[in-house]
Amino acid sequence: MTSPTFHWRIGGAQGSGIDKAAQLFARGCLQAGLAVLGQREYHSNIAGRHSYFDLALGQQTPLSVAEYPDLLLAMDGETLFRHLPMMRPGSTVIANRASLALGLDRLPYLDAPLRQHLESIYLKQPSAQTLIDHAIGHGVDCLVLDMEAELTALAKDLQQPLREVKRAYNSLLVSLGAALLKLPERALQQAMAQLFPKPEHQQLNAAVIAHGYQLVETHNWPTRTLPLPEQAPQRLLLDATQSVALGKLAAGIGLQSYYPISPATEESRFLETQRSIACGDGSQLPVQTIQVEDEISAACLAAGAALTGIRAATATSGPGFSLMAETLGWAGMNEVPLVITLYQRGGPSTGMPTRTEQGDLLFAIHAGHGEFPRLVMASASTEEAFYDAMAAFNYAERFELPVIHLLDKMLTTSLASVTPFDSRRIPIERGSIAPPGEDRAQPFRLSASGVSPRLPLGQPGQAHWRTGVEHDESGLVTENPQLRERMMEKRAARLALILAELPTHSLLQEYGDADAPLLLFSWGSNLGAVRDAMVRLQQAGHRVRALQLRILWPFPVEAVNAALAGANTTVVVEGNQSGQLATLLQAQTGHHPDHLILKYSGRPICGDALTEALEQILLGHGEATMVLRNPYE
Repeated sequence: MTSPTFHWRIGGAQGSGIDKAAQLFARGCLQAGLAVLGQREYHSNIAGRHSYFDLALGQQTPLSVAEYPDLLLAMDGETLFRHLPMMRPGSTVIANRASLALGLDRLPYLDAPLRQHLESIYLKQPSAQTLIDHAIGHGVDCLVLDMEAELTALAKDLQQPLREVKRAYNSLLVSLGAALLKLPERALQQAMAQLFPKPEHQQLNAAVIAHGYQLVETHNWPTRTLPLPEQAPQRLLLDATQSVALGKLAAGIGLQSYYPISPATEESRFLETQRSIACGDGSQLPVQTIQVEDEISAACLAAGAALTGIRAATATSGPGFSLMAETLGWAGMNEVPLVITLYQRGGPSTGMPTRTEQGDLLFAIHAGHGEFPRLVMASASTEEAFYDAMAAFNYAERFELPVIHLLDKMLTTSLASVTPFDSRRIPIERGSIAPPGEDRAQPFRLSASGVSPRLPLGQPGQAHWRTGVEHDESGLVTENPQLRERMMEKRAARLALILAELPTHSLLQEYGDADAPLLLFSWGSNLGAVRDAMVRLQQAGHRVRALQLRILWPFPVEAVNAALAGANTTVVVEGNQSGQLATLLQAQTGHHPDHLILKYSGRPICGDALTEALEQILLGHGEATMVLRNPYE
């Protein structure tokens, strides 16, 4: 069972400090001993459009954020139109009095379907005040404050320019929300000092927080106490791009190549700050992060570097990975231990660069013409991404093939608190490397396992032939039909070797009641929402289990079939339109799932909405394909 979770949301215009506000509150929660999971939603333009940040709080790391927040901080009127209708009885919203006069006709960026939806529920051309009145009538606590007047008074007391104090609007709003939850003021002050360490900011920031706490007490607003641990455990606060970068560093990466593309760029930017890795013997291992002219060059550079014997990777997203397909085939033909970190986003083409999707699974498995082995793995959390990034290099070198590490945009903008990583959990495995000095280099030596000792480029006394065509054991071009068959079989044998040698927990993970008749299938970031829903259903008396596919290719047929035994109802949960895991499941096992629950709006699947869909299935009302929709996201 997980600890009780509280769901917090702040919304406003991009560029107004949404990110900093969420960082401040999240860090304050960590200082107080709470674990957090956050998710940011934003448009692909620079500023002006609506964005929002969700945070889930608990003594244990929350599994999922929610579509229905318990507390909403509205930095502007548009936030009220987009999110107030989602507030449920007993929840709370804090709003600025100046926002209440805003009319629906003054929101040019509001999508037409949402505008029509709001008009159908409320009066024609309603104001934010209309929504507030409606929410109060449905049991929502609506706390309204004249923020401009409070900041003006604060500027006067501090004898500071009003324009400077107004920049602390978001901090004042956060302090109001923190005071409502009885988060210790000291914790928020410490978090503020971390975010804004410059001395010239200290007086204003400290005064803003103190003023927010005082206002809640003065107005006698209803407060809520969040259970806090006696001692704050040590936790890191980071997103998946940072987690992957740290995992690559812990694994001993020597080179990362990249071309900028959302949402993958932040990983390489993080690596650019690292010039070397401190080794256990006191030495320094150099790390090169190189921005190149395009994704084709990025894949080629990483493949060439991997052939020299160093650990090399590249990171990209869907459009960039499309360009890498030819190099992927070349790496497959040449048995190159190349790692590609693929951050999925909304597609096709440019698609939705800042929105999440799980649309690249089948493409990752089949990208490149012809047939060659690759390993495709997917991370489900920020913590898991660290260890998977380490394991990806082990897999690539141990089985001598490209490894595609799938994440999705949801993880790249998920701010998560995690226990400090322990790299000793993933011992470094370099695979089989041939000793230097052999008279005849045979990098493609035939073997029953399909794996030959690697011969890094540059070793003295060895000649290397690395072309894109079929070859003999030395790499020389051949079109001999018998040798072609043997080379194809040699390369393909690695897929069976992977399934034979890797332990089951590396292939998949099962959660819940092992004999439960309801079985949920998940991969990637949806696992948090699936586990959240599973816990909610268990608390309601239902027996349910969940299966997370960690390695999706080669597909772990035997392990999946074993999990299917005893399941009466199977449900696949995915963030795409076609049900790609369901397609893979049926193709590999012959099992067609009873239900698909999909979401492809570009927003993540949340545990509360998923629970409602699963409850319909348990009641016998679920359709074969169910789409999670929310016009307010």
